[in-house]
Amino acid sequence: MGAAELLKAQREYFGTGTTLEVGFRAEMLKRLKRAIDKYSLRIEAALKEDLGKSHMESYMCESGLAKGEISYLLRHIRHFAREKRVITPVPQFFSRCFTRYAPYGSVLIMSPWNYPVLLTLSPLADAIAAGNTAIVKPSAYSPATSRVLSEMIGETFESRYVAVVTGGRAENSDLLEQKFDMIFFTGSQAVGRTVMERAAKHLTPVVLELGGKSPCVVDETADIPLSARRIVWGKYLNCGQTCVAPDYVLCQRGVKDELVAAVKKEIGQQFGERPLENEDYGKIVNRKHFERILGLLDENKIVHGGKYDREGLRIEPTVMDNVTWDDAVMGQEIFGPVLPILTFDRVEEIPGMMRDRQKPLAFYVFSTNKQHEKMLLSRCAFGGGCVNDTVIHLAVPGMGFGGVGESGMGSYHGRDGMRAFSHRESIVDKKRILDLPM
Repeated sequence: MGAAELLKAQREYFGTGTTLEVGFRAEMLKRLKRAIDKYSLRIEAALKEDLGKSHMESYMCESGLAKGEISYLLRHIRHFAREKRVITPVPQFFSRCFTRYAPYGSVLIMSPWNYPVLLTLSPLADAIAAGNTAIVKPSAYSPATSRVLSEMIGETFESRYVAVVTGGRAENSDLLEQKFDMIFFTGSQAVGRTVMERAAKHLTPVVLELGGKSPCVVDETADIPLSARRIVWGKYLNCGQTCVAPDYVLCQRGVKDELVAAVKKEIGQQFGERPLENEDYGKIVNRKHFERILGLLDENKIVHGGKYDREGLRIEPTVMDNVTWDDAVMGQEIFGPVLPILTFDRVEEIPGMMRDRQKPLAFYVFSTNKQHEKMLLSRCAFGGGCVNDTVIHLAVPGMGFGGVGESGMGSYHGRDGMRAFSHRESIVDKKRILDLPM
């Protein structure tokens, strides 16, 4: 069935009102959660094939987080779906004013290859919780996982309610030609611009979850061993192929050498002395991205790692020191296991550095100085972030997750996820017992 036929069937199904009942939404979320459990071994095998992910990483960062999102929604869905009373002004005496969230209708979810399970099923759960029908388009760059997701969703839901379309650019283009009620896209800035351009043709609202060069600031008051441990974990998770991974470190000059030594030590502890021989260490998704990352390396500035396995598409956790803004590695989002380290002298310089560059998806501050933390968080623009940690802010379902400026628009997860797939309606229910003349 083509995209147009699928969308037509879903519009007709949405028109029956079946998806609007909160009880129905909750039952569909439970069904999705059971499906994840049923397909858990196949999901794990597919993630291993596509990205080399270990059992622990597959559950911790993919299916486990998706199930956590569903559980959170199930606990709160009735509360989130309630009407909210609004104070009625005197001129509207004898009225009841309230707001409610209504589903958009038939939505399109386009997911990426780096976390193909989480970033497909988490927004799908939000769309279901909001009461929509959905067409899901997983990435062609993670084919094994896309096949499993297609089979799992096809077995779990009728296509007139939730359907999966697989394929590449032709299928993406066909889908974007259709007039959806809302589009949710996760991926690169380049493709995000295309999605927004195509959506504008139909005045379709979009949520864009993009990326960017997310900085990690380490000042001279930071706990260096702890900072190194958490930076290494966040940076090299999924071989650096994480949209909120620390893209680079801005370290205060006086503690830079200490931080570099600590980072080297942590890489050895977390991945072993020979990471390329570690079966739990993943791989780059394909040859194109592998070669792109190698092109960003400067052998004269590599102080740790740098080795690679061209046949297995694996690159060691790599650290580059004495990097400048003019280096190739600072000209684009790295999206790989390469950590450049730059220096600064005074913390007050950071907002100016940030202001001259694109707004990042994430921002990380390692410091024990509360004034530094407050100043950086208030004067730097970013999507979300952490103080004295990395990445984990996206795992809190009670907080919305999203970008700003070039790193995206809109947010989701939990309540924000339901709202992302809904339109807030403002309603006045006027009583008939009193009708004052104008």
